[in-house]
Amino acid sequence: MATIFITGSTDGLGRAAAQSLLDQGHRVVLHARSADRAAALGGLTSRAKGLVIGDLRSAAETRSIADQVNAIGRMDAVIHNAGVYTRPSRGATPEGHAETLAINTLAPFILTALIARPARLIYLSSGLHRGGEGSLDDLDWTKRAWNAATAYAESKLHVVALAYALARRWPNVLCNAVDPGWVRTKMGGAGAPVDIDTGQRTQTWLAVSEDPAALVSGRYWHHLEQQEPAREATDPRFQDRLIGKLSELTGIELPEV
Repeated sequence: MATIFITGSTDGLGRAAAQSLLDQGHRVVLHARSADRAAALGGLTSRAKGLVIGDLRSAAETRSIADQVNAIGRMDAVIHNAGVYTRPSRGATPEGHAETLAINTLAPFILTALIARPARLIYLSSGLHRGGEGSLDDLDWTKRAWNAATAYAESKLHVVALAYALARRWPNVLCNAVDPGWVRTKMGGAGAPVDIDTGQRTQTWLAVSEDPAALVSGRYWHHLEQQEPAREATDPRFQDRLIGKLSELTGIELPEV
């Protein structure tokens, strides 16, 4: 059985993935933004291998999350599930970054760099990432007028590009991105067309399956099928520029190999 860390596992797709993996007999490390949010996990906590707490909005707390995970032990897989949708304003994190960028892009980057390297990495994206091209000139929204939808699309493009970059850099790690679709969660709303079990299925399959179809890297998935992502996501030059800028913003270098 595998050990899997899932960010943002108190509700929605993260909780559904945790429940599915626990039901299959796997060991799951849960994540909550705060102690109050952890209380919402209820009985899942007693079934889990561990629980880490920290707000992905804060770089310092994100570093602490990595330390907590490493203290539990090496993960077989990490599902970067946590994210926010449209923020009404740019906001500002403790480090001064745009909140959407910090939670959706910087936090997965920091955790990827600092958590002991697992065998598999899965990043949750969105089909909306295709509207995020051209973001690197003002990654942190310090010059542009705020556009919540564009900021979200850009952040989801970033994690697809990160998955593809890591597939090149780290050939011994299976790195993939997943579009779960528009799912009936608190974020997606009651009118969303995709049920939560379908929404969580691809990422949990990629995290633990020994099916040869799942043992691939540098792919973009939607409902267990490979799709083509936005052009920029697959461009090594864009990937390298993105990683360089994320390193500048976080002060963390992503290992080359």
